[in-house]
Amino acid sequence: MDTEDGADSGSSSGGNMTTVSQHDFGDKFDKPALTISIIENMKEEYGLFVWPCSVILAEYVWQQRLQFSGVSVLELGAGTCLPGLVAAKLGLDVTLTDDSNKLEVLDNMRRVCDLNQLNCKVLGLTWGVWDESIFTLKPKLILGADVLYDASAFDDLFATVTFLLQNSPGSVFITTYHNRSGHHLIEFLMLKWGLKCVKLIDAFSFMPPYKASGLGGNIQLAEIVLISE
Repeated sequence: MDTEDGADSGSSSGGNMTTVSQHDFGDKFDKPALTISIIENMKEEYGLFVWPCSVILAEYVWQQRLQFSGVSVLELGAGTCLPGLVAAKLGLDVTLTDDSNKLEVLDNMRRVCDLNQLNCKVLGLTWGVWDESIFTLKPKLILGADVLYDASAFDDLFATVTFLLQNSPGSVFITTYHNRSGHHLIEFLMLKWGLKCVKLIDAFSFMPPYKASGLGGNIQLAEIVLISE
């Protein structure tokens, strides 16, 4: 069950208050197999709050854990990192990334890793910017929760996704997004960058009812690969 403990962990600069939310995963409602704690701040950037797309993608990683066993994982626009942290709890090698300019978000990602006693790599990665660090990344599983929210950033996102897929043959990009994201533009850019969608499902079709009831929106999950594969 996803709950927010409501405990006030103190004030950040400017008087903003943070909370720690608890997110449980397991096959039984009352006996979670693992729990992730997330430091959130509603009054700061978007990257410091757990959005529904993140909860859904994290649940998918948990449910598909046998399929993803042993793979290396990279989360794009990770923010509070819930999907990537679930992967790390499952014993996978995880790199968490967000915009290189969002220093507060990157710092919070490190704090969340420490809070959950997880040894993830945290990396500043700005979509469409070819820093040296991106050339060494060879993930088999690329995650992105609600990364399709700003149409002006779609092209840079798909450029980065395409590079990562090309750099790691056989890899897949899995994203959850609201239908507000503009399907025609997404389809156009996928074709432009040589990508194809191999799975598209209603995100609530696999969510446990007790989790789905607390979420809103028309959200889909897509698995995307290179056309050449």
